[in-house]
Amino acid sequence: MRPMETHGPVTALTIAGSDSGGGAGIQADLSTFAFHRVHGTSALTAVTAQNTRGVTRVDVLPAASVVAQIDAVATDIGAGAVKTGMLVNPDIITAVAGRLRELKLGPLVVDPVMVSRAGARLIDDAAVGALKALLLPLATVATPNRHEAELLAGLELHTLEDMREAARRIHRLGPRAVLIKGGGMTGALRGTDVWFDGERLETLHLRSVETRNTHGTGCTLSAAIAAHLALGRDALDATRRAKAYVTAALEHPLALGSGPGPFSHFFPLDG
Repeated sequence: MRPMETHGPVTALTIAGSDSGGGAGIQADLSTFAFHRVHGTSALTAVTAQNTRGVTRVDVLPAASVVAQIDAVATDIGAGAVKTGMLVNPDIITAVAGRLRELKLGPLVVDPVMVSRAGARLIDDAAVGALKALLLPLATVATPNRHEAELLAGLELHTLEDMREAARRIHRLGPRAVLIKGGGMTGALRGTDVWFDGERLETLHLRSVETRNTHGTGCTLSAAIAAHLALGRDALDATRRAKAYVTAALEHPLALGSGPGPFSHFFPLDG
């Protein structure tokens, strides 16, 4: 099947897991799309039982179910941009990459959900290999955090030059651009991101926000990049605008639950 050409409202597709607490995953992506006046569609990969205190259960959908959801959206509604989040296992990664290659939808943002910001490994070696070989070469922008960048680049990140070298190495895996997120860095580098698209090597930094309510930051950033790509902006401009959105959102934490919570995806933002 080939996607239909559509006209009218701007759309974006998220392929990711569900967060029952509403702060990350599909829920954060759809909220982010809505904030940017982009109609969000979704293909669910897993259902998690989680809240601000942690994850208590994960139920993974069959790869065929994930692909069927993608096809249902692509062949009727289309997608001005696509983002991937938690793809869980090699079967899902392989199926999603193959389908996206065939469908040729809008620009693709790959949030390689492999390691949490705290350093907890989320997928096995086979899944990492599938992501590197099959999905990253399709990406318009890849957005690894510190630990994911270390895993993909085979390099520990301690300095700004480490981040730059990791961006170069990951770029060689195939994505058109790489954004290494610095939220997991320490000291002066905390919150400093590095962008590389094969030509431009940029250091991106906005004001730091002191809050423990950072759940869903990575999902939100990649979804915001996808929203701006769907709206027709170039990748670096989309990334800068997405960073501004996330930084502002972090200044509006939500007092939910008893653990580290999310932030508000809806707040006044001029411009």
